[in-house]
Amino acid sequence: MSHVDLTYPREVALATDLSVRPRIGIVELYPLQYEPAVRAALREDLGDAGDVTTDATVERGRQARAEIVARRGGRVAGLGVALSAFTLLDAAVAAEIVNGDGADIEAGAPLAVVTGPARPSLSAERTALNFLGHLCGIATITREAVARAAGTRAAIVCTRKTTPGLRALEKYAVRVGGGANHRFGLDDAALIKDNHLIAAGGLAEAVARTRARAGHLVKIEVEVDSLDQLDALLPLGADAVLFDNMTPETMRRAVKMVAGRMITEASGGITLDTVAAVAATGVDVISLGFLTHSAPSLDVGLDFEMT
Repeated sequence: MSHVDLTYPREVALATDLSVRPRIGIVELYPLQYEPAVRAALREDLGDAGDVTTDATVERGRQARAEIVARRGGRVAGLGVALSAFTLLDAAVAAEIVNGDGADIEAGAPLAVVTGPARPSLSAERTALNFLGHLCGIATITREAVARAAGTRAAIVCTRKTTPGLRALEKYAVRVGGGANHRFGLDDAALIKDNHLIAAGGLAEAVARTRARAGHLVKIEVEVDSLDQLDALLPLGADAVLFDNMTPETMRRAVKMVAGRMITEASGGITLDTVAAVAATGVDVISLGFLTHSAPSLDVGLDFEMT
């Protein structure tokens, strides 16, 4: 059994149903992108005294075998992140991936086998499972949202409603689930919302100021909540328009008004139960905050034995 290579990203073929979304490839995160978060979580758990229970009950040098198992079905995401919790505590820990990121698994399926020193395997257990369950949960609910929008042009994307410090990881899990990412932060795109309109003194002034300030590679999106507001935006121009809390019927009319001149995005109060109706309006993008802020954690566990 060999160590897992956690050094370089590797392309992952998503095990998606081709009738739902074409099979695509993603690139895993570099360890540099997630190790600081894992280190912080380990430091939080170990505190100043370390793992007093494990240190008292497990003799130094004892070896163990532990299997990471899914207690519930879903899509795997963040396995490399989880395994790094073990290797960061002890480089002697080895792991074999059985069902990696992008795999659709059923309850009882093994995800990885960890072998090596018993102490770090037990001390890293909760940190590893916390990350893994959370990221698998995001990928799983994203997969469901993508499935419900199947047969339409709508892409399912996440938002900035992420856990502080975990944005890169959570947005990665959305991609593993078959979704796509909205902007990562305030600095990679301009999104003019209602409060910006108030601050700038109106729609025309807000768009003009943003266009004058934005670089040539910065896209500009404007949020509208009525057809009248959309009508006022159309002659001003933008790269994208966000339909905020519109009914599907109003959204359908809005898409026709835009007529392909801008990317159309639906957002606000959309749930798994309503995403299909929203997708049927013809919008290009549906942004869903619940993918990251409300996804239920996938139940995963560690079956442990001494060797």
